[in-house]
Amino acid sequence: MDFITYFFACFTPLKIALMIGGAVGGILLGAAPGLSPTMAVALLVPFTFHMDPAEGLILLGAVYTAAVAGGSITAILINIPGAPANIATMFDGHPMARKGKAEKALYLSFLSSGVGGLFGVAVLILFTPPIARMAMEFGPAELFWLAIFGVTVIAGLSSGTVVKGLYAGSFGLLLSCIGENPVYGAERFVFSDMLTGGISIIPALIGLFAIPQIFTLVETIGQALEKQSFKAQKGVLREALSDIIRHPRQWIMGSLIGSFIGAIPGAGGQVAGLIAYDQSKKMSRTPELYGTGTPEGVISVESSNNATVGPALIPLLTMGIPGSPTAAVLLGGLLIHGLFPGPELFTKHADVAYTFIASMVVAQFAMAIFGIMISRYSHIVMNIPNIFMVAAVTILCVYGSYSVQNSMDDVIIMFCLGLCMYLSSRNSFSPAPVVLGLILGPLAEDNFSRGKIIAQTDDGLASYFLTGGVNMIVIALCAVSIGWSVYSEWKMSRNNVARRAQTSPDTAASLSQA
Repeated sequence: MDFITYFFACFTPLKIALMIGGAVGGILLGAAPGLSPTMAVALLVPFTFHMDPAEGLILLGAVYTAAVAGGSITAILINIPGAPANIATMFDGHPMARKGKAEKALYLSFLSSGVGGLFGVAVLILFTPPIARMAMEFGPAELFWLAIFGVTVIAGLSSGTVVKGLYAGSFGLLLSCIGENPVYGAERFVFSDMLTGGISIIPALIGLFAIPQIFTLVETIGQALEKQSFKAQKGVLREALSDIIRHPRQWIMGSLIGSFIGAIPGAGGQVAGLIAYDQSKKMSRTPELYGTGTPEGVISVESSNNATVGPALIPLLTMGIPGSPTAAVLLGGLLIHGLFPGPELFTKHADVAYTFIASMVVAQFAMAIFGIMISRYSHIVMNIPNIFMVAAVTILCVYGSYSVQNSMDDVIIMFCLGLCMYLSSRNSFSPAPVVLGLILGPLAEDNFSRGKIIAQTDDGLASYFLTGGVNMIVIALCAVSIGWSVYSEWKMSRNNVARRAQTSPDTAASLSQA
């Protein structure tokens, strides 16, 4: 009821202008490799200091939700994710662009982001108290098993075999161990001063995805003056809307996964997107089309990563626990205005809290509308000669890596990882499992170490990690995920054998006729 009371308060001219400006700016910032949603919001926090609290939060919220969606632009057009949450968008988004369907892929991305974002905000409005209590049930043991569940997804993310996916994921887990142990402070694998702080996710993300793409473009530098045959087409938006309507399972499942993952502190949109893609592929009637440019892959990922935005604010607003790094920056935006999370935020400052939540609903529409408008000009990017694309992407990569900590060490690490990934990609290794291992490694290690300390003062490791309702549910999901990956691999291998058997007689017959 309070939400409805304050809903129309966000429709003043200034607040609408802030939402539109935040949506457009967030899309453009999110599309720049290295400028994550967290960084985009952090850059704007100082500018909100002299604003009204509600107006400042409206601007930050619009930038947050739009930056998550904006990262899909570069993921689709040039195969480089604008943010970690858009890693899985590349798997089918970029193949669609290479087929001349870049505009449709972008439409699918922003429409799915709008649907998932609205679902997430609806969860924020309707289920804040129960989800906050559920999120509190996730202690170190539960978060450890959640990370392990994410690791089980690795096998399904490789462009080659399951074994190569596991090798790549293991390499990512090894990379995550570089630096100091977060609990005990011991240094591991620190062979140089530049590795003392470990490997940051943004330079690693840029290196693993962008640098191989640069080398691939350099290989075709001789065709630099030949423009790609891509033109904007009419009726594409109608086709994208039709795809959204024809695939409700993908965006419903993606929104549910994103809302659940978003409410758990520390997980984030990157985990939600990868899990949603994996589960969508496993549940699809045509899993062999995933990775070749199917709309289902884009819909499931983009609906899930934007669905994390609303639920990530639930533990922030109710308990002061940020559900994501960007939510942690938003916490700073609350505190500089003298607003403290908790029950009093919804009683003493109800006008600010509910106006901010209401603006998140309107921001989803603004993000989708202006994202679609920007997508109409995607052919400009697709028609840029490769020589200019190499220069522009290289500059963005160096700037994005350097800006994380203002350190050239990150730039060197980015190039080293990129060179390794470029050489590995020639043997059908995919960067996605490496990034997932790098993301989930600290989450698993940190929570296992914390859980081990707690278990030593209680009934032991087995009792702490293998008992409890939430633990058992997540462990069961891990077992199902592993079993399904093995079954899917076996089924695809059997289908390939059957196709070869059917092709051989036909080939022999044609040769005999010749």
